[in-house]
Formats: sequence, structure tokens, C-alpha cells
Amino acid sequence: MQLDLLYRSYCHLCDLMLEAVRAHPAGAGATIRLVDVDADPVLEARFDEQVPVLLHGDEVICWGRFDPVAFAAFAARAGA
Repeated sequence: MQLDLLYRSYCHLCDLMLEAVRAHPAGAGATIRLVDVDADPVLEARFDEQVPVLLHGDEVICWGRFDPVAFAAFAARAGA
């Protein structure tokens, strides 16, 4: 499963979300691509105040803080 984490390098919530995804049982096999939201003007305009944002394609799984219930529901739908 490929996930994107929109992040900022100075964002402690981003670090916490990354750790939480990796620690969650459903995240065990996931590939997490870190995307610097400030490097892409389109992403920055869309997600600026919501960072960190965990995405699968265009689907927002959770934002701001890791939501283990939303992540587990996504993983169940995705067959992970």
C-alpha cells in the first residue's frame, strides 16, 4: 500500500503521524512517501493549515493528528 504524508520538516505533528502510521498494525506493509507541502504551491494552497495530511492517492485518510480508527477503516477498505 502506497501512502503519502504531506509534511513540513519543522512540524512535530508530522513526525508523530509518521511514527503512528508505522506503529499501527495496518501500516506494517505500507510504503510512506514524504511530500514537503511547502515545495508544491498547489498542495500548499489546498492543505496549508491541515498538515500533516495522510493520503492514499487523492483520498484523505486523516489530517492534523493521526486517527487510528480512520486509518483502520481505510486499511480494511483497501484490503491491507
